[in-house]
Amino acid sequence: MKRGSQPSGARYKALLQLLRIADTLWNTSHAFFARWNLSPSQFNVINLLSDQPDGLSQVELGRMLIMHRSNVTGLIDRLEKRRLVQRRDAAEDRRAYCVVLTAAGRALVMKILPDYYRMAEEVWGGFPVARAKQLTTAMAELCANTERLMKGKEIA
Repeated sequence: MKRGSQPSGARYKALLQLLRIADTLWNTSHAFFARWNLSPSQFNVINLLSDQPDGLSQVELGRMLIMHRSNVTGLIDRLEKRRLVQRRDAAEDRRAYCVVLTAAGRALVMKILPDYYRMAEEVWGGFPVARAKQLTTAMAELCANTERLMKGKEIA
């Protein structure tokens, strides 16, 4: 491999750091939500539904969670078993379901959110809001670049 074709050391280190951050955040969130017997993905579902009084379809939830439909079905099954969400027939398509938050689900989200927001602030520490916005923009660009790379290509 030619020297010019090797990735920039700083860029490579940044990608590794992003992977470490993602892994650490995922593991930390598993431990955080365990006290409510929830996975991070289950919390994401009930949190998304808390802002949607009319509910969301499983397809919409999948898009918002960046998750395959079959995984969303399993999440909804487990949350429904705990009576945190409920499936209702979708008004516009009787073949589809609309997932809504139950009163128990809403109460649980409201119980979790103060601790969740406190923890999120602790994660950011003294990181300035302006820098967090810049970082968000930069990560969105990296995500778009990665998605372009993946479209129509197989990564060997």
